[in-house]
Amino acid sequence: MAEIEIGKGKTARRAYGFDDITIVPTRRTRDPEDIDLRWEIDAYKFDLPFMASAMDSVVSPDTAIEIGRQGGVGALNLEGLWTRYEDADDVLAEIAGLDDDAATQRMQELYEAPVNPDLITARIGEINAAGVVSCAAISPGRVKRHIDTILAADLGLLVIQQPVISAEHVSDKPIDPLNLKEFIRRLELPVIVGDCASYSAALHLMRSGAAGVLVGVGTGRASTVRSVLGIGGPQATALADVRAARIRHLDETGVYTHIIADGSMNTGGDIAKAVVCGADAVMLGAPLAAATEAPGRGWHWGVQSVHPTVPQGGRVAVPSVGSLAEIIHGPSHSDDGSVNLAGGLRQSMAMCGYTDLKDFQKAEILVSQ
Repeated sequence: MAEIEIGKGKTARRAYGFDDITIVPTRRTRDPEDIDLRWEIDAYKFDLPFMASAMDSVVSPDTAIEIGRQGGVGALNLEGLWTRYEDADDVLAEIAGLDDDAATQRMQELYEAPVNPDLITARIGEINAAGVVSCAAISPGRVKRHIDTILAADLGLLVIQQPVISAEHVSDKPIDPLNLKEFIRRLELPVIVGDCASYSAALHLMRSGAAGVLVGVGTGRASTVRSVLGIGGPQATALADVRAARIRHLDETGVYTHIIADGSMNTGGDIAKAVVCGADAVMLGAPLAAATEAPGRGWHWGVQSVHPTVPQGGRVAVPSVGSLAEIIHGPSHSDDGSVNLAGGLRQSMAMCGYTDLKDFQKAEILVSQ
């Protein structure tokens, strides 16, 4: 890719987001009923390639169960309100009623409550008891502390996640940092790691033995990582770079690592573009926070929003557009693509002539701006 001169001492690559590209139809079309949206990762099979983001405004035990019944999987935040408070509904109601000026500071205070291992067990148990796949997320800094509890609770899928992650943390301080490669290879359950936004970072994460890699830095609607830290990457280019890393890793090891796009997707068209750029599945936050059942009660925030010293996100309003079932499967009565996300993806694939997700990754794209 051609480099652009920023100044005499610095060059940069041009990067693209989803708004910059469009999918090119082929010479044939398909019947939407013939489209297969199923996604498999490790031993788990899902009717849809949708993961609900590990945000308290999106995933509670109840919504994780409902998302599972709709064909996807919801990732519960094991450092969120549901593992800090016996009755998280009261806390969520308080957050929804906060004035904008007081929201960040009060939310920081609410998230100072300690994580309760008994609640980790209870919440995972609720999801398992409903007969859907349980999935939960935790940061690299806490996963060793709680892994025995997580494994004893019989979690299905583990997500090790923070806004930017590396395979091995390096520090001059006398601490015992998490080495993902050593840690993941000792576990018997599949692990998804993220987030990342570059070829080299993704390749190192794939070499850790992860079943999947989350792609997206500073891309979510509630994230201010780009303004607070100055880091990030447009999603279309980030996914294409990580796709190249997956090809190399597959050639080297014979192991296929799933790519999960995380952020910058608000419509079925955005999801379709993510798949064409290389994603096997997508992690959705704000689109599902707009559900009538969403625990955020019309608000959306992420784990970075409540960082105790450097908040990297805010509490943003997300007006309700329908139930989880309607947002995922429709029917839609609006023309903005925010409802019936699976239908939008299915129609895009049908109009481009592809019947499954792997084939759809072969579709041609054009830069539209």
